[in-house]
Amino acid sequence: MVDLKDVEKPKYGDPNARHTSAARLLGRFWPYERKYWRTMVFDLFCAALTCICDLVLPLILRYITNTAVNDLAALTVGVVLKLGFVYFVLRLIDGLAAYYMADMGHVMGVYIETDMRRDAFAHLQRLSVAYYSNNKIGQIMGRITNDLFDVTEFAHHCPEEFFIAAVKIVASFIILSRYSLGLTALLFLCLPLMAVVSIKLNTRLRATQRAQRVQVGELNAQIEESLLGERVVKAFCAEKTENEKFEAGNGTFQRLKKNSYRVMAAFQTSTRMFDGLMYLVTILGGGIFVVKGWITPGDLVAYSLYVSTLIATIRRIVEFAEQFQRGMTGIERFFEILDTPVDIQDAPGAAPLKPGPGQIRLEHVSFEYPDDHNKVLRNVSIDIPAGQRLALVGPSGGGKTTLCNLIPRFYDVTAGKIFIDDQDIRKVTLESLRGAIGIVQQDVYLFSGTVAENIAYGKPGATREEIAQAARLAGAEKFILALKDGYDTYVGERGVKLSGGQKQRLSIARVFLKNPPILILDEATSALDNESEILVGQSLEKLAHGRTTLTIAHRLTTIKDYDRILVLGSEGILEDGTHEELLAKQGIYYRLWNQLPGDDLLS
Repeated sequence: MVDLKDVEKPKYGDPNARHTSAARLLGRFWPYERKYWRTMVFDLFCAALTCICDLVLPLILRYITNTAVNDLAALTVGVVLKLGFVYFVLRLIDGLAAYYMADMGHVMGVYIETDMRRDAFAHLQRLSVAYYSNNKIGQIMGRITNDLFDVTEFAHHCPEEFFIAAVKIVASFIILSRYSLGLTALLFLCLPLMAVVSIKLNTRLRATQRAQRVQVGELNAQIEESLLGERVVKAFCAEKTENEKFEAGNGTFQRLKKNSYRVMAAFQTSTRMFDGLMYLVTILGGGIFVVKGWITPGDLVAYSLYVSTLIATIRRIVEFAEQFQRGMTGIERFFEILDTPVDIQDAPGAAPLKPGPGQIRLEHVSFEYPDDHNKVLRNVSIDIPAGQRLALVGPSGGGKTTLCNLIPRFYDVTAGKIFIDDQDIRKVTLESLRGAIGIVQQDVYLFSGTVAENIAYGKPGATREEIAQAARLAGAEKFILALKDGYDTYVGERGVKLSGGQKQRLSIARVFLKNPPILILDEATSALDNESEILVGQSLEKLAHGRTTLTIAHRLTTIKDYDRILVLGSEGILEDGTHEELLAKQGIYYRLWNQLPGDDLLS
């Protein structure tokens, strides 16, 4: 038997990993199975039918053996044919039952897996930006894909295997006790010791399975990051570095996998040792009982076959243990997603935001990030009239982006309140709040699909004419029609087939189609070349017309005609006024404007 001390204990890659008891996990998993209880009940009925052949065969052989020993004349060809026919019918029933279990049992597992993945994805959609800032996408993807694959097998095999094992063990005990209660008692004394060893190794096996899943998530995240940044990798000739990083992660996975198989080998070896012990008890005890006349030869044959059935059942449970632990690990990691609190959600009794002109008011707003408690905004109060174009400038880290993220409630304020048209944004529904706000960011995200589908993201169900009108307003129609398939052109993953300026104009077309009263521009032109910046700037001017607009400025020349400019710093609002007023003060804005001759870039 393998010494447990030789089995290396895995180190979790997830510092937040927690171990939930199997009973609690199964209790939480039950509602997903209960939905398909009719299928499961019939599946278990078929499982019971498959046990019949294994339990009847020893009885048939016992009858033939005892009859041959005691009254050979009574054992006719007709009797043998009748027994063979009975067994043949049982085998047909066994085949049909096994087919149903392999077919509908797996289908039930697929349905359960689909339901769980749907719930996980829906919950992920509700989680705040902070969750995605602190968790790798590859890890999240692993939890809702790979982890749930094993649930398909677990969902129907778990009740099947344990039900079959219970039936065979109980039936074997009853039948074996009829032949020899003493021998059966000796045999079943092996089971408690076997159970203790199995439980201990199962705990270790589950730990290795979890560590593997964490590392698979790390590998997914690393591969995703490397492939998405492949142009940067090639530009810096960093292929060797990426290969070394991957090799390190892949090596860690190899070690964890090796540990898993080592534990599994210890598990299987221990089981084989106990198998041998049970056979040894049968040989020695059975032989002595026959010599003493306490059991007939036919009974010993049947007894041996039932012991084989019992051992085969135990071995099947052991072989299922790895699948069981994979399924339990997948379920555990699934519920870890569902247990992640939704820290930004509709308040009880939240009402839709009433349509209005788009006036925004911040009252004594302070904010610090929940994970590191980094204070970004302190006691900020701003009144932005409807239709006003407001620019936010200042050094990096001054809270410009953070302030804009608070308005659509990507984060919630730590202190203070924000109002839109005199309505507290924490008392209105998130859907209506975000529906009233259009956002154009520096880093444009286009979905893998057509040009039309990406523009229509601003208004699901929009007609082709509405899409075309939005594209015209955004100044995008000309380049769209020049594409191979026009509005039906595939843009590639993240829009890789389009230039930066083209992608930005498509994102502006989305907002035109959405037509919100409030607009947030987060350095929307800072990453563009001069020609694209001019074209996008013209589109943004049209988009901002008549809307309450907050612009995070990268180039001061783009906002010098704005109605109002705020200079933000670590201490809050440092300056407030128009371009001319702020230059006249010769303060921070003045120094930013004159930072370098011929260059108005903010640091």
